[in-house]
Amino acid sequence: MTANIQRNKLFIASCLSLLVTSLSFGIRAGILGTLGTKFNLDASQLGTIAATAFWGFPLAVIIGGMIVDIIGMKKLLQLAFLFHLIGIILTIFANGYWTLFLSTLLIGIANGTVEAACNPLVASLYTDNKTTKLNHFHLWFPGGIVIGTLIVFVLNKFGVSWQVEVGTMLIPTVIYGIMFSKLDFPVTERVSAGVSTGEMYQALLTPLFFFMIICMFGTAITELFTGQWIDVLLRNVSDNAILLLTVETGIMVVGRAFAGPVVHRLSPPGVLVFSAIFATLGLYLLGHSTGNGLFAGALLFGIGVCYFWPTMLGFVSENLPRTGAVGMNLMGGAGMFAVSLYMIFMGGYYDKLVASKLPAGADIGAYNSAPAGSELANALNDAKKAAGPEIINVTLTIPIILIVAFIGLYFYMRGRKKNQLAK
Repeated sequence: MTANIQRNKLFIASCLSLLVTSLSFGIRAGILGTLGTKFNLDASQLGTIAATAFWGFPLAVIIGGMIVDIIGMKKLLQLAFLFHLIGIILTIFANGYWTLFLSTLLIGIANGTVEAACNPLVASLYTDNKTTKLNHFHLWFPGGIVIGTLIVFVLNKFGVSWQVEVGTMLIPTVIYGIMFSKLDFPVTERVSAGVSTGEMYQALLTPLFFFMIICMFGTAITELFTGQWIDVLLRNVSDNAILLLTVETGIMVVGRAFAGPVVHRLSPPGVLVFSAIFATLGLYLLGHSTGNGLFAGALLFGIGVCYFWPTMLGFVSENLPRTGAVGMNLMGGAGMFAVSLYMIFMGGYYDKLVASKLPAGADIGAYNSAPAGSELANALNDAKKAAGPEIINVTLTIPIILIVAFIGLYFYMRGRKKNQLAK
């Protein structure tokens, strides 16, 4: 690392760029129901809009991972700044489904570009402590969601428009754009180590990497689908559904801040087993509780998903280092792509569940437009109250499968380590 690389400033700017990414998730989760009412969108349309961010993300993170070694991390982050700026402004001036679709897509591309550059940047800056520092970096994802949901909650109390809530994202966007423009960047760790492009792509074709990609599908869906849809799914079960997301993500912030001792004590595979168990317990309570039981579920779920994303990336970076930036970014892209498909499917499934709980042949439009407190509105609320937890219970099967998968990974890695020591 050359003398003019200011590691701390690069890390702070990286955290700010991830903060914008997470604010987009938190604020969108908080205003999703409002957008549905404002623009007369059903759950399928809302699911597609929310999923659009997850389409843009894998597109950007995979392409970004392939070109980051060529154009450099600085230029990639300048592109992220541009996409964030345009996407946020378009969201503020959105006037219906398609403008929301386009603006959310651009923000998703920006979010993916941030991860495409910042994950290898953090790994390059902290080569001796990658998993811990990736957890510290990624604490700004739940941190931003906490901030975003609180922004929505507080500003809603004062009757502030959703456009102003979205506009708050412009502040950290401008700051990180200015910071990155003034800083010098190192080369990626793979380039620094002299690993050729051919060797990098060859390292991707290993059974362990394929296994981690498949597990990333599950960890990403468990964490991000639940977080993004918790207000929609549980707003008829709890008066403070959006605060459930705040509790969950608040726990994630604290957990990632103290990731060092946890990772050192349990090892990355052990952390993943621990995470899957607690995510399962949390989702079970979210799908089977009311009142304070929901907050207990959010607490356990936050503990569970806390380490999923950064530890998955850290595991690949530490145990499959020749995969380089492409390996880390393929992991992120695969996770977001899986979430996008799951979101679209579950949006449609949720609409069907709600319809199935109404009288046969019911006109859904009439129920949606019924005045609050009317018989039709109350019937619709009861249907949604029953459908939301059912979606969570379907999702519960994913972390249960992950428990088995990560236990297998734990013993595989322990056996591989013993073999390496024996040699």
